[in-house]
Amino acid sequence: MLEKDITAAILRYLRSLPECFCWKEHGSQYSMAGLPDIMCCLSGPFVAFEVKTDKGKPTELQEEMLRQIQSAGGAAYVVRSLDEVKEILRNLEGIGRWIS
Repeated sequence: MLEKDITAAILRYLRSLPECFCWKEHGSQYSMAGLPDIMCCLSGPFVAFEVKTDKGKPTELQEEMLRQIQSAGGAAYVVRSLDEVKEILRNLEGIGRWIS
């Protein structure tokens, strides 16, 4: 599966959840380099996902951005599937009640 297909599936799922605001971060000359692919606020908490294929690896800059989000109190993960996102959300305090 291509990264864009994984990203699209995750976004469709997140947009189906109540109290979820999410977006795909499109890299450009005007955006901050290394930002995760998907960012969302779900019933309060901020969560970011860097989407990769089974063989993909985040760059050092992407890993640093995930660390910065975590240091600021957000949740940030490298994910490879929609199922992985669901599992992460099930285990996040205050969010799990929305996840099926």
